[in-house]
Amino acid sequence: MDILLIQPPVHDFYLTQKRTIPYGLACIASALKSEGFDTQIFDALSTHKSKILLWPENFLYLNEFYGRNDISPFALFHFYKHFGYSFQHIGKIARDSRPFLIGISSLFTAYSEQALMTAQITKQWHPHCKIVMGGHHPTHFPKEVLSHPDVDFVIRGEGETSMPMLAKALKTKKDLKDIPGIAFKTDDNDFFIRPPSILNNLDDFPLPDISSIHKRFYRRNGQKGLVITASRGCPLKCSYCSMANDQWTYRKKSISRIIDEIADGLGNEESAFIDFEDENISLDRRWFLELLDQINHHFSDRHLELRSMNGLYPSSLDKDIIVAMKQAGFSALNLSVGTFSSQQQARFMRKDLSTILPEIIQLAKQNHMPTTAYIIAAAPYQLPFESVDDLLTLFSMQTVIGLSIFYPSPGSEDYNQLIKEQLLPKDFSLMRGSVIPISHTTTRIQSLTLLRLTRMINFAQSLIYNNKKVPEPCSCNDVSLNPLDDRQIIGEKLLSFFLYDGIIRGVEKDGLIYQHKTDDHLIHYFLNNFKVPK
Repeated sequence: MDILLIQPPVHDFYLTQKRTIPYGLACIASALKSEGFDTQIFDALSTHKSKILLWPENFLYLNEFYGRNDISPFALFHFYKHFGYSFQHIGKIARDSRPFLIGISSLFTAYSEQALMTAQITKQWHPHCKIVMGGHHPTHFPKEVLSHPDVDFVIRGEGETSMPMLAKALKTKKDLKDIPGIAFKTDDNDFFIRPPSILNNLDDFPLPDISSIHKRFYRRNGQKGLVITASRGCPLKCSYCSMANDQWTYRKKSISRIIDEIADGLGNEESAFIDFEDENISLDRRWFLELLDQINHHFSDRHLELRSMNGLYPSSLDKDIIVAMKQAGFSALNLSVGTFSSQQQARFMRKDLSTILPEIIQLAKQNHMPTTAYIIAAAPYQLPFESVDDLLTLFSMQTVIGLSIFYPSPGSEDYNQLIKEQLLPKDFSLMRGSVIPISHTTTRIQSLTLLRLTRMINFAQSLIYNNKKVPEPCSCNDVSLNPLDDRQIIGEKLLSFFLYDGIIRGVEKDGLIYQHKTDDHLIHYFLNNFKVPK
């Protein structure tokens, strides 16, 4: 083998398996193969293996929130795990493959330590290889990544052009400085760093090579699982998103190219779950409608379940688009809302969606498409009571709520502002929502309260959706619950207790009921304004 591309393992409290297909590596693998390089992908996440780890020392402040294992439907996190194959196994793969170049994906700053550990172990087992790292994290932190002794190169930005050029230069011992996006350590212990590489025409590159992706692992409900990006970049300027930078221009693939990619990914399969991971696939109305029409035309004899899990901008949707999405195979709508607070909308640089959103949710309901509306809480200067208002507003619209706790995204306007105000977490591993990284105008205990209230609301919403009644308030009276009961029954009892006294409870595996730490003022405000839709 010439080149081995690796998706590293992940350390976290949870992992969303259906969103870990290594699509970016598949795009780079096809570019390398088109230039004659024998290339394979090793996806360390394509296994159900996981191992419980001790919490890192800098996570121990979470013990008061996550310390007890809750078996109820309102549980958050407890076990911190290594998801994926072991580092030793990765090292053996590198040794046995004997590539001259190993590319390691480092997409998220919170997981950058595992990417660097992957570099370290591959060099231990295969010391003569060169290691290049790419992805969002090294794009923004090339010096920090190159300071690791086992990383030889960084490719910043999009790697389809740069990786083949690097491979050729290493083979022919040519100068590296003309490679787009390249960064490396110089002989005088300085750094040579080029601006990120941005592809102009997305159709100029071969279809993603999915031949070495573990297809059986990524099946969903018996269907083949695929990821596709029909566009890259985003023209919106949301303050929390690193894609708001002007360099990430909004570029779309041609409709015929996307259809070819779907057909290639499907092969002979009769059905598939396809997630379009675009930042904003529906912004160009004419192009999106044509894409949906062509998907329906070419694949009407297949059973496609389509989603856009990164989120859809509600203002870009209307009746015609939603009907076309349903006909093409979209099964649900993930809607990017942000907040309804006018002050916070101004900070986020988002438009007011309070008028259009109920219409979109109603149109989706008429087309038998469930919705999930995503909001952000705990951003700097964001007020917790406004986040409760967001939850109550969405509950009245009868949609599932996705609450994302704010975390700093390198390259975003918010990230830069946090640096100026000295509010940035001190460690890369804290750049994730699950650890509640920012405690500012919304404190950590308030963030955790908001998360648990979201679980409560979504549970009540599910009862209403299934034509069941939200339980009447009922006193707990220090009773125990049978841990063998269905989680639905446990949830209904805990919800009735909460509506009675405002205490959010958990249940241990022996049936012992205990009280979660919450913010009493937020709970009181919530209960005073909570109304079950008629």
